[in-house]
Amino acid sequence: MKPVWIVDDDKSIRWVLEKTLAREQVPFKSFASASEALSQLDLGAEPPQVLVSDIRMPGESGLDLLKQVKTRFPSLPVIIMTAYSDLDSAVAAFQGGAFEYLPKPFDVDQALELIRRAIDESLHQVGASSEPGLVPEILGQAPAMQEVFRAIGRLSQSNATVMITGESGSGKELVARAVHRHSLRSDKPFIAINTAAIPKDLLESELFGHERGAFTGAAAQRRGRFEQAEGGTLFLDEIGDMPSELQTRLLRVLSDGNYYRVGGHSPIKANVRIIAATHQNLETRVKEGLFREDLFHRLNVIRVRLPSLRERREDIPILARHFLQKSAQDLGVEAKRFSDAALKHLASLDFPGNVRQLENICHWLTVMAPGQQVDLADLPPELRDTPPLATASDWESGLALEVDRLLAGGSGQVHEKLTDSFERVLIARALVHTGGRRIEAAQALGIGRNTITRKIQDLGLDGGRNNDPEQAA
Repeated sequence: MKPVWIVDDDKSIRWVLEKTLAREQVPFKSFASASEALSQLDLGAEPPQVLVSDIRMPGESGLDLLKQVKTRFPSLPVIIMTAYSDLDSAVAAFQGGAFEYLPKPFDVDQALELIRRAIDESLHQVGASSEPGLVPEILGQAPAMQEVFRAIGRLSQSNATVMITGESGSGKELVARAVHRHSLRSDKPFIAINTAAIPKDLLESELFGHERGAFTGAAAQRRGRFEQAEGGTLFLDEIGDMPSELQTRLLRVLSDGNYYRVGGHSPIKANVRIIAATHQNLETRVKEGLFREDLFHRLNVIRVRLPSLRERREDIPILARHFLQKSAQDLGVEAKRFSDAALKHLASLDFPGNVRQLENICHWLTVMAPGQQVDLADLPPELRDTPPLATASDWESGLALEVDRLLAGGSGQVHEKLTDSFERVLIARALVHTGGRRIEAAQALGIGRNTITRKIQDLGLDGGRNNDPEQAA
């Protein structure tokens, strides 16, 4: 890991941060002024992992340093240190692209936690590389995505036919392009066609081309997608919707390697790698007689299953940051950033539209979110009002998301509301478990009989004194 740079004219501040980072075995370099740090960069020094800078220093200020560093290295997280009362400086720091600001005097643990967050941001930063053009093909740290990456690697030395399965919007074409880009055919064309988007009567001509005069309107010879992809890769998206007569023609090409243009009489040799994709269950369509079994087996040589976004929730923050950067670049505006609460809420959602839906949301936020930081309240209403998901094994994460939601809403009394909700559920479930018997419920929960009675009354739970056969006991 590259070092964290500390820039502050106050020697005591530098000493505290140096000792803290040294204790945590985080590499660092210290500078007494912004000009010293900039001089290192001018001499060709590698940029830091994270930059921590004071805002008021002799000579160039921390904001000057922030501006110059962000111009050179847009994705570098910069933490600006400032006084509690210096609100204008804090706002200016955020407007200049600072990752966060650290108010002085600061708690050492608070500073360390903030630096660790910035390091994590830097290590997983995507779509804003300091080197132009370095945009990852596919993003994913989830185990399911790592399996996809391994499959792409194994396919790099093969010309085998590939079948990619996955829900709509999960990124099947991206995987197909990655397989091609890492294959022996990477210097040849990659041609994609969505077989469900082209009318049945035109699909044959689109795939195989046609001769002049082959049908009304065919005024000239036309090369089809197979010819366009010669030597390279032909990607057949939504193959499950291909008409049956076209399935027969495709099977013939895969079987003997030859095809004919529509209206043609001379066979054309096909030197094309086929990658097919579908969101449907082809085995089921084969059983229903909607897809040829022999074609299925021809296409299903190597299968790569692409997981849905809800199966790789840990990738949602990475993807969301990437799409926010990408949208800003496309629109020519300054990139926004997500708050922790917003990212946690996004990571809790189902995303039926998968990666494509998340990308569209990030584009909407780039246009519509009012500030540079995207908070929970800035999300589209249909997402903001969706309650966070919580499972039996992840109830603490669900609780954390609910806390974030309430805090972002500024409703106040968060502790009281959540405590009452927690106790209400706890006692209600215990009473269900014991058939309404309070003494047994109290014993099961490890609380006193008087305590459970009082809480039942305070929380407005059903099961009054007259309904409890053991109340008098």
